[in-house]
Formats: sequence, structure tokens, C-alpha cells
Amino acid sequence: MITRITYTMNVSLDGFINDVNGSLEWAIVDEEVHSWFNQEARKAAGFVNGRRMWETMASYWPTAADDATAAPVELEFAEIWNRTPQFVFSRSLTSVGHNARLLSGGVGAELARIDQDIHGEIQIGGANLAAEFIRAALIDEFGLVVHPVVLGAGTKFFSAEPPRRELRLIETKSFANGAVLLRYART
Repeated sequence: MITRITYTMNVSLDGFINDVNGSLEWAIVDEEVHSWFNQEARKAAGFVNGRRMWETMASYWPTAADDATAAPVELEFAEIWNRTPQFVFSRSLTSVGHNARLLSGGVGAELARIDQDIHGEIQIGGANLAAEFIRAALIDEFGLVVHPVVLGAGTKFFSAEPPRRELRLIETKSFANGAVLLRYART
């Protein structure tokens, strides 16, 4: 049984998760921030990604151990990512690998199927997919790791206008690099 659904991403000060070119390179993910994300990833019973986020993650993490330049904190994340069940929402992909299951239905119906297999927390990756979960009022916690960078444009953390939701602040954390975690839960 799914215990909660979370959506946590690096975010620019003006609310974007990537720049106009789709790059994530602007985020200041040093060892401290990466270690925090590793700690969060360990809580996941499954990762649910949209196609673009899946393709970004699957392009590196399955083979990260072969990268001679990978830092220990990155190798730790690769191990977590590779052992955790993956669920990929896509209407264009025909197959996925790396411990993943392809899903093509609506979020409510597919979540019911995932719920039969997962016992614990589900972590959502990708703004477009998260928007569908937000519209269906399925996300229990939002985590924004806000970086001291203004991008001006890109993909917004809240990629579609969500219906109004009252949230309560449940955690803040400052990182030495200037990033700040803001974690909110549904009321």
C-alpha cells in the first residue's frame, strides 16, 4: 500500500526545474545537496517518472558505476536508483528497461495498479507528470530545493495552473551552497 506520494525537485528562485534548453546544469548540486537527495531517495518504495525525466535518469544512472569521474555520493545514488522499482508514464515509449514498468493510462487508474505492488512512499519525477497528480489531488508532500539562481524561463515546478491547495510548511533546511529546502504537506 502506498503510504504517501511526494514531489521534490531542484528549483530556481523563480520556480523553474530546468532552463529553456531543458538543462539541469544550473542547479548547484554539491556533495551536501546530493547527500540529502540520496537520503530522500532511500525512503522511496518506487520512483514514478514521466517520459522526459525517465530518459534523463536512464541515460546515466544505470551505468554510473562505470564512470571513473563519478563521485562517491553519485555512486551511492546510482545504487539506490538501480535497486528501486521504476514506473514510467508515457504514451510514446513502447518499452523501458532498468527495473521499470511502462504505464500508459490515466494517473488514477495506474496509481491503483502501482498500489498493489508498492508498500511505502512513491516519489514523482517530472513537472508534466506531477501536474497530472496535482490536478487529481494525489500528492501528499511538495519539496522544493530552491537554488540562488534566476533562470527567467524553462519548465516550471508547477507546470500547469494547479487548483488552489492549502499547504502547511513542515520542514526547512539551509544548505551551505545557498540552496534552501522548503517542504510542504497537504492540510
